[in-house]
Amino acid sequence: MKLHHVQVACPPGGETEARRFYGDGLGMMEVEKPGELAQRGGCWFRVYDAAGAVAAEIHVGVEDPFAPALKAHPALLLDSVTDLELSAERLAAAGFDVDWTERLTFAGYERFHVFDGAGNRVEVMAAAT
Repeated sequence: MKLHHVQVACPPGGETEARRFYGDGLGMMEVEKPGELAQRGGCWFRVYDAAGAVAAEIHVGVEDPFAPALKAHPALLLDSVTDLELSAERLAAAGFDVDWTERLTFAGYERFHVFDGAGNRVEVMAAAT
């Protein structure tokens, strides 16, 4: 079994903030939603590995009424602590509050938590060196 994607939610009209966070901040590539699903709003993001296979996929769907996920979250695994720190810098520069308080609390990993533009919790991690 493999995980195909994780879906998080945004309020109606929240796609711009999703693009700013997942695309600009995390460096994920936006991919076109299938026609029938595109009518529902939202946006999809993907990252590929060195071999060209999908490594991670996030679907941002529109919910109305909307409530952000404050505890439940996707955890994205980056290739290195250097990549982790660069991602944190990009997110902070874009105005997102990057929280390093639990950086060393998960054995074997370094990590930070951040809330996306809709207020959903996201964990970003890398294997400790």
